[in-house]
Amino acid sequence: MTRAEFISRLRRGLAGLPVTQIADIVADHEAHFAEAQAAGRGEAETAAALGDPDRLARELRAENGLRQWEERKNPSNALAAVIALLGLGALDVMILLPVLMGVLGALLGIMVAVIAIFVSGGFVFAMGPLTGPPGGPITAFLAGLGLMALATCLGALLTLVTVGVFNAVVWYARLHYRLLKPAIEQA
Repeated sequence: MTRAEFISRLRRGLAGLPVTQIADIVADHEAHFAEAQAAGRGEAETAAALGDPDRLARELRAENGLRQWEERKNPSNALAAVIALLGLGALDVMILLPVLMGVLGALLGIMVAVIAIFVSGGFVFAMGPLTGPPGGPITAFLAGLGLMALATCLGALLTLVTVGVFNAVVWYARLHYRLLKPAIEQA
């Protein structure tokens, strides 16, 4: 992405903010490009380092809404802050929530299956030798033990995957925490 494309998308995303504030933000980003050019970096590299201009504009609009709320606590500023935060998170929620719910549903289903395998293994382990299975009581005993071991292994893997999903959600939340940090510190 070129400098002009980045600045154009940033301006378009900041529409609705005070003109002086837009000018200040654009001047800051122009300065980043100028410093990077002086250091010998290209426009595309600098634009990639600055991130997505649309996302940046949403974050800056949300910060502006929170700042206005902190300065003047009135219903219109509260509404502006809520709309700005919803605008920041709406796309994320629309994309991530269904995916996260699907992943959590799958993990819950696997957990139920693991428990069922463990219980059935325990049943085969305890009752199999008494029912005269083919292969004798030792076969039933070992089959039950094997099912319980399989369930334990799957449970351990499920725990690792669940921890990984939780860590990913925490990582994502930390990305948004820097936006809310000033408001939390003020309170």
